[in-house]
Amino acid sequence: MIETERLIIRPWRDGDRAVYVATCNTEAVTANLGGPASVEDIDAGLGRIRKSQEDTGFCFWALERKADGAFLGYCGLKVTNLPGTPVADDVEIGWRLREDAWGQGYATEAATAVLDWAWANLNAPRIVSFTIPTNLSSQRVMERIGMRRREDLDFAHPKFPLDHSLSAHVAYAAGRPQI
Repeated sequence: MIETERLIIRPWRDGDRAVYVATCNTEAVTANLGGPASVEDIDAGLGRIRKSQEDTGFCFWALERKADGAFLGYCGLKVTNLPGTPVADDVEIGWRLREDAWGQGYATEAATAVLDWAWANLNAPRIVSFTIPTNLSSQRVMERIGMRRREDLDFAHPKFPLDHSLSAHVAYAAGRPQI
């Protein structure tokens, strides 16, 4: 679907679920998200990903390394669906990579290609991304792909109580490039 020098960003296949559960649902990978999810929650999430693809033409797509076909995680887009937040109905770019793929530039490479795809195929005025304040790795990816910190879009994530360490989220945004 989308190819970069080292990656293929593609729709999910049935065989991706098992490797996703084994490599992307670990303590390390999910530390900034609340910890590993139950199999039921993963299946529900994958269902939402497939529905997003059907309904909107985009989702958090599977990420595959060209060199060996290894499933590395995901990178893509979704409508945020976070009522009551400043990013309530924005298009979000996000990624999650298996731990042994960290620090090799894959997230930046994939996110750059996905953002380019978004500008070519969507009419969104901006694309947002967000994370907890301590997730500096993701914030660096956001900056590398041209997103800018937007304190006016910061929010408390409705999934967590206000006093929870994962409640506060910092937001970044990229506006549609001017031609």
